Amino acid sequence: MRALWSGYVSFGLVTIPVQLFAATEEHGTGFHQVHASDGARIRHRRVCEREDVEVPPSEIARGWQRPDGRTVVLLDEDLAALPLPTKRTVDVLGFVDERDVDPVLYAKPYWVGAAGEQGQRPYALLVEALARHGTVAVAKVTLRTRERLAVLRPRHGMLVLHTLLWPEEIREPDDLSSNAPVTDRELELAELLMDQLAGVEIAELHDDYAAALEQLVAAKLTGAGLEEPEEPVTAVDLMAALEASIRAANKH
Repeated sequence: MRALWSGYVSFGLVTIPVQLFAATEEHGTGFHQVHASDGARIRHRRVCEREDVEVPPSEIARGWQRPDGRTVVLLDEDLAALPLPTKRTVDVLGFVDERDVDPVLYAKPYWVGAAGEQGQRPYALLVEALARHGTVAVAKVTLRTRERLAVLRPRHGMLVLHTLLWPEEIREPDDLSSNAPVTDRELELAELLMDQLAGVEIAELHDDYAAALEQLVAAKLTGAGLEEPEEPVTAVDLMAALEASIRAANKH
């Protein structure tokens, strides 16, 4: 794997040289944007609105618009000079129980690896201390020119850095809860059904979208029809649906 970021993890007076590596890899669908009438590819070009000419990537920079309307052009070397200590340091702010971090805040995970011989012992110490203490480290780090909130947590003897959304980035919904009453018997049956369905091997699950897409493409080429999946039916009798679900689960 190629390191995406190099720097240090700092907690107290302990400093660990580390590197960050992408922990996930999303699989795309292989779609292209095309002209619907003839299937020709659609191309997106970066054009300077003042000169009306296409601009190569080497000439593209970032712009910051001031309140007075003027735009300040910022090059990569300008952003590299940002006066942020978290550019090169995962700055640990404190330690909390993992249950205190709302899962809705989680954004993207990175593997954290010790860099060099000097980083090995303090890295191993932090992994073991977090595991024994049962907490995660809340930190700040700058990735791709943005300062992020993050947590460090142990996983299989390694550290994972999981970036978080800032609390102000979470959209608060209206009240989507239901005030419909449920009975004790319904709750008992629901819990019994959960027990019957307990245990899912997540590692054995896979994405069915690609296979469905292949069927769709084949049908478009041959003119064959596609079988529509059945629409879920909302249960009118909740108790009967729960009892039927438990019977079905017992058969598997």
